Amino acid sequence: MSHLVVVARSDSFSQLWPQLAAGVGAEARVHSAAENVAGAGDAVAVILSVAGVEEEGEQAIRALAAAGAPAPLVVGAREDHRLAVSLVRAGAADYFALPADLEALRAELGERARRRQAREAGGRLAAAEKHHFDFSRIIGRSPQLRAALDRASRIIPRDRATILVTGETGTGKELLAQAIHYNGPRGAQPFVELNCAAVPAGLLETELFGHERGAFTDARTAKPGLFEAADGGTLFLDEIGDLPLALQGKILKALEEKNVRRVGAVRAREVDVRIIAATHVDLAQAVRRGEFREDLYYRLSVIPIHLPALRERGDDVLLVADHFLRTLAEQYDMEPPPFAPEVRRALLTHAWPGNVRELRNSIERALLLGDGALDPADLFPSQGADGAGTGGGSGTIPFPATLAEIARGAAAAMMERMEGNKSAAAEALGISRSRLYRLLDGSDEDVAE
Repeated sequence: MSHLVVVARSDSFSQLWPQLAAGVGAEARVHSAAENVAGAGDAVAVILSVAGVEEEGEQAIRALAAAGAPAPLVVGAREDHRLAVSLVRAGAADYFALPADLEALRAELGERARRRQAREAGGRLAAAEKHHFDFSRIIGRSPQLRAALDRASRIIPRDRATILVTGETGTGKELLAQAIHYNGPRGAQPFVELNCAAVPAGLLETELFGHERGAFTDARTAKPGLFEAADGGTLFLDEIGDLPLALQGKILKALEEKNVRRVGAVRAREVDVRIIAATHVDLAQAVRRGEFREDLYYRLSVIPIHLPALRERGDDVLLVADHFLRTLAEQYDMEPPPFAPEVRRALLTHAWPGNVRELRNSIERALLLGDGALDPADLFPSQGADGAGTGGGSGTIPFPATLAEIARGAAAAMMERMEGNKSAAAEALGISRSRLYRLLDGSDEDVAE
């Protein structure tokens, strides 16, 4: 059974420990001296109670460290910011003044218990995940794809090497990262992912590095960041090309020094994390434009792996389409229809700007709309049966019209074709996401001039 280790330097709050332990599904083991602590490393948390004798806190923290215990949560009765800072500097994980901080303490213990349960569950599921997230999920026989997978398989055992996966949106970069993680030495540890383009720039730092209690308004409890959550495992940073410049230096520092400091913290925490980054952006070009740090680029691209676009993989499109057809037909309890010659021709001649993701959506749509057969018109409903054309509906490109109106129509048509995926639309148009936004709202000065 899980347990809390409590080192009580006074009898204050003695009735509290069993209640707190029960609240997180544990038992309380109370000791009077730090030197007598046993099994602290397996505890949900170590609590050091110094209520009424707060001046003994720093000495007790050092004694716990000497006994091999992890950083304790210190509990006292004095609401004193300077006391809290001095205890954290001495090695405490946090300080709670009771009764005011009782709910914050409960929340911290609950979070630690959940993380412990997640780690234990991760160990039990490791073998199953290894079979589920293997390279067989990335289907294809083309030389370009096999070369990428061969490089990935060779780097799997080298679990400290940083990997940069490049390729267009929808080529399977996340699948490759999962296969590398779950089939490697870190497979039983967490796989934590973050899409850098999906989180507002102002929140990215706390997402990655966490924050201490009181670091900003509404920060009532401390929160570990994703680096800490991935400790021992892999942190997958998708769309790292969209990482703000101001944050790139902190990422580089974390990679170089193997530690992170929460927002508002006075000391850093060591982390052992493998980084797999991915992007559809040409980072070398971004470096030349001053949009990406050169030192971070070289640090990330120790092992570069490029996933080819679907249009570059020849007959792989038919293999992937057949896989999706059989999988989706089983999911919907349908009989998979055969690929007629005109369907095969349409699949092979289409450019697939959305890559595998677009292919899956097209097959699903044609399967559900078809009456026992696949119709090319259902694969590409806005383009006609031959896959050509400029689109229809709200995304129709106007003509005759001004250059600005044509550009805006092209952006809208591509957004419709990519089903609202801005990253995929920008990539297919060969422009940045920021310019795509300007085209859509009519504020692009380059076109207007």
